[in-house]
Amino acid sequence: MGIAPDLLLNADQHLGALVGRYGHWIYALLFVIVLCETGLVVMPFLPGDSLLFTVGALAAVEVLDMFIAVPLFTAASALGSNLNYWIARWIGPRAFHFPKSVLFNPAYLQKAHVFYEKYGAGMMLFVRFVPVVRTFGPFAAGVAAMDYRKFLIYDSIGAVSWSTAVTGLGFWLGNAVF
Repeated sequence: MGIAPDLLLNADQHLGALVGRYGHWIYALLFVIVLCETGLVVMPFLPGDSLLFTVGALAAVEVLDMFIAVPLFTAASALGSNLNYWIARWIGPRAFHFPKSVLFNPAYLQKAHVFYEKYGAGMMLFVRFVPVVRTFGPFAAGVAAMDYRKFLIYDSIGAVSWSTAVTGLGFWLGNAVF
């Protein structure tokens, strides 16, 4: 595997060396990784939870700063999932217009819409904590045309909760004495 793919797929393992090499520019790289992991439906393999956890652990030993990392992760994940939602809102109506299609039947889209209107709020909170599903949840909500205001509220709550909880857990364990 080349250096660039290994760096992206295992950023959490290389983070300490990257901080030493790039200093505060590391925050820009972290932002881009989280943005892509949550915002591009084709990037669910990027590190999310492990990256946030590692950043929390590095913040515990004062290599990184929690007061920069948590808001940064919150913004990147909220922006990413909103990008994902709007890409799907654009794609959905264009893809689901074949009445006899096995995959793209408009009836499926209508069922998905009803599901997301009923359970979408809980889904947006739940999927934030499930790797891979975190990337597909906002996409499915967009295709299903979930009410955007409801999506925005619960996705934002999920972004804050996820960023704080996972990074905070890394920070707490980084400070723990066993």
